[in-house]
Amino acid sequence: QVQLVESGGGLVQAGGSLRLSCVASGRTFSSNAMGWFRQAPGKEREFVATIGWSGMPTYYADSVKGRFTVSRDNAKNTLYLQMNSLKPEDTAVYYCAGRTGSLVRFTRSDYDYWGQGTQVTVSS
Repeated sequence: QVQLVESGGGLVQAGGSLRLSCVASGRTFSSNAMGWFRQAPGKEREFVATIGWSGMPTYYADSVKGRFTVSRDNAKNTLYLQMNSLKPEDTAVYYCAGRTGSLVRFTRSDYDYWGQGTQVTVSS
């Protein structure tokens, strides 16, 4: 059974930082692209960042570009999202997602495995 488990969310003041982690079990994703999505209350789940199997390439939503950094450690089967200069509009549940394919993608339907999500709340 494949599981993706996120951690690292919490409450932070605007301008602060958080680092999210996503540990995969049940299969390795070392040959597969992975990504982060987020869903704010009353909104659709949206793309945040994606990363290729080797750590490259990486792509970001315009809203987080320059502030967030996605990375991975294939030896640990772990995906990361470093979030700096956080804003109140970054408040959402953040989801880790894995593909069975190797190419990066930007839409929900292209991802096959999902975590349960971790809450990030940014206060003003």
